[in-house]
Amino acid sequence: MCRHLAYLGPPVSLASLVLEPPHSLYRQSWAPSDMRGGGSVNADGFGLGWYGDGAAPVRYRRSVPIWADESLPGLARSIQSGAVLAAVRNGTVGSPLTESAVAPFVRDQWLFSHNGLISGWPGSISKLAEALPVSELLTLDAPMDSALLWALVQDRLYSGSPAAEAVASVVREVAAAAPESRLNVLLTDGEQLVATTWTHSLWVRRTTDSVAVSSEPWTSDGWEEVPDHSLLLATSTTLAITPLDTSNPSFPATPFAPGPEQPPMEGRQCTL
Repeated sequence: MCRHLAYLGPPVSLASLVLEPPHSLYRQSWAPSDMRGGGSVNADGFGLGWYGDGAAPVRYRRSVPIWADESLPGLARSIQSGAVLAAVRNGTVGSPLTESAVAPFVRDQWLFSHNGLISGWPGSISKLAEALPVSELLTLDAPMDSALLWALVQDRLYSGSPAAEAVASVVREVAAAAPESRLNVLLTDGEQLVATTWTHSLWVRRTTDSVAVSSEPWTSDGWEEVPDHSLLLATSTTLAITPLDTSNPSFPATPFAPGPEQPPMEGRQCTL
């Protein structure tokens, strides 16, 4: 599998998110703590996406391990952003080991990442792929499950679906077609963040003016685990977590804006 994170809030350096914390994404690349049977080292590339003054995000990707890029520390210390998505990759056996296969994937204002795999790829979701325009299939970032998952989400987004609905409907349909899949995804346009948990780990950390999600906590305090089979929808000041129950398509719940006196998250989540 892979490891990924996203952040919305006051501008911070990329290094403070990806390199400097005690259990940073950098460390998770070679010493992850919760891969759940999906390998042990995330050395098949890494990517950073962030938003600056313009509407479109900036992306930096490499097909080498994150620790092998000597330019990254200086770059990450010099850039600040209030909206970031980053990932390190452990490629599924048989998938390409190229820069184009590394998250985040991008289109217009959107950044996307997938942590997991689609079981039975590619035959298991061939019927879902058939619904896409041929031009979309011919221009996938890479011939791999994550790229097709992104194409399916894009198809819903550009057909007018809200981001949360686009992500949730795709995850449900892929999970139904390929039941052993792991489908943790992140999607952001720099203002909102959509995330899912589906047979893999995800944690969230809230302050009064920021939200961060990560495959694994990068510090020892303030994190709450997001329940499996959940949809998370957040801005820098709001957060909602609802179940991704295939029998209940009603989502998302009305976002709330927790303050410092809010009770622990377990008391506010929907019961799965």
